[in-house]
Amino acid sequence: MSQNARFDEEQSTARRARILGMSYIDVTQIEPKTLYNELLTLEDLTAYRVIPITAAAHAITFGVTTSTSQQTMQMLKNRFLDQQISYSIISDTGYREYMKLYNPPKKVEYASIEITGTNDEELVQNVSATLDQVNAEDMLAYLVQQAHKLGASDIHLETQVDNTRIRFRIDGVLHIIATLSPDKYRMLVSAVASAGNVSTASQEAQQGHIMQQVTMQDGSSVAVNLRLETAPTVNGMDVVMRLFNMDQAMYNLDRLGLSPAERQVIDAIIAKPSGLVLVVGPTGSGKTTTLYSMLNTLNNSERKIVTIEDPVEYRFAGMSQLSVTSQNSGQTNFAERLRATLRLDPDVIMVGEIRDNDTAKTALQAALTGHLVLSTFHASSAAAAMTRLVDVIGQNPLFTSAIRLVMAQRLVRRLDPQTKQPYNPDANEIATIKNVIDTLPNTLQKPSLDNLTLYKPVPAQNNPYGFKGQIALREQFMMTDNLRSLLTSDTMLSSQHIEQTAVNDGMTTMLHNGILLVLAGETTLDEVFRVVG
Repeated sequence: MSQNARFDEEQSTARRARILGMSYIDVTQIEPKTLYNELLTLEDLTAYRVIPITAAAHAITFGVTTSTSQQTMQMLKNRFLDQQISYSIISDTGYREYMKLYNPPKKVEYASIEITGTNDEELVQNVSATLDQVNAEDMLAYLVQQAHKLGASDIHLETQVDNTRIRFRIDGVLHIIATLSPDKYRMLVSAVASAGNVSTASQEAQQGHIMQQVTMQDGSSVAVNLRLETAPTVNGMDVVMRLFNMDQAMYNLDRLGLSPAERQVIDAIIAKPSGLVLVVGPTGSGKTTTLYSMLNTLNNSERKIVTIEDPVEYRFAGMSQLSVTSQNSGQTNFAERLRATLRLDPDVIMVGEIRDNDTAKTALQAALTGHLVLSTFHASSAAAAMTRLVDVIGQNPLFTSAIRLVMAQRLVRRLDPQTKQPYNPDANEIATIKNVIDTLPNTLQKPSLDNLTLYKPVPAQNNPYGFKGQIALREQFMMTDNLRSLLTSDTMLSSQHIEQTAVNDGMTTMLHNGILLVLAGETTLDEVFRVVG
């Protein structure tokens, strides 16, 4: 509370005391404040809303608030019959200050969360106990702080019959961290909903965004930058919170793990920026990170870059970033905002996501008129994205002219190079690998499978799962003459037909890249098939 606000409260309390015909005490003038623990218990002080201000041999002065009842004051006189009892009004803030002296806040130890793979029950108990001691803002800040430390991408709050489970997604896999009682979860979800501008009473799925700085009880400051996705369940509102890193230097093409061939394709697009670039994949596959890394490379004083997002997730200098708000129906006015953006004379436009036909058509039109348009699209593969776009746009020659790149990606866990263990694969594994290698484009040299050595994860004390970080599987779909002819023909197209044509023209699929990473000892067959299928 500011000094002016406190002064105003004391003045108001003094006026109220005069109206009631009672004396008034400004407790800010009492230093040091003496505590009389022998007179009343902590429970009494809380229940009666009174504070002993002075106590002599035969006289006690109690400070009372304007909400202290007459019955309470009469009860205290009856309780201390051998004392002369008097009452003076004190402010509500003054009462709370005294209560902090009688009942000082417990010092919270924010233990560092360690994922060990063993004693998970003990971890859950310890973290749950920590969360139970703090207020809702500190609960959220602590979870975000620890999630960043562990390299988690998401925090999941999942309501169950008896409690709420909290899990972190680390390297694509969920780990249970804590459980909360229903009362404690109500506090947390109310704070999350208020900060993210969503409703806890809604019966519809909602989206929100939290960006705030929180100072926890131990004095540490935490930047909370989250995207919220909520859904009502039979047990309450479930929440998934996506974490964002605000360090602009992190969004760099050099950090994406692109192969030389993949980097060459992207560099060629950046060198001559026009056309449509789509990054496709499921939620959590790194689409937005890839787009922002491209934007960051394009970002200079010679180009005007405009982004249209729902919501703006990363705030970067040098770009004009527009936020699009979802309507009650869940629809957004991306297309309308995109048409307005074209009047700003941009060189590069980033549309957070193509969600409807109107946005897709407007984005293609912008790409055909000399702009570089970057966007994300939900599809299982590059070929699947093309079939969806054909459904939206139709088999139009202009459509094929606009496409520069469709890049699909998924994330798999990378083997820890310090602990991974070599082994000789069995006949089934070799046959599986051979089946994929045989479908590689003819333009690539097929790796030898003689004397094949693969690697498997080995748990260690500081790495219980044998994996460390993630690596992207990508496929880059670029327009060729054969694909252009196929996409503008009158034949019924399937994603398998489009993909096979692209492979014949030199494209490697995510499965191809996954198997090549397995052969290079970067990941495992199980991990590739877990992610790609």
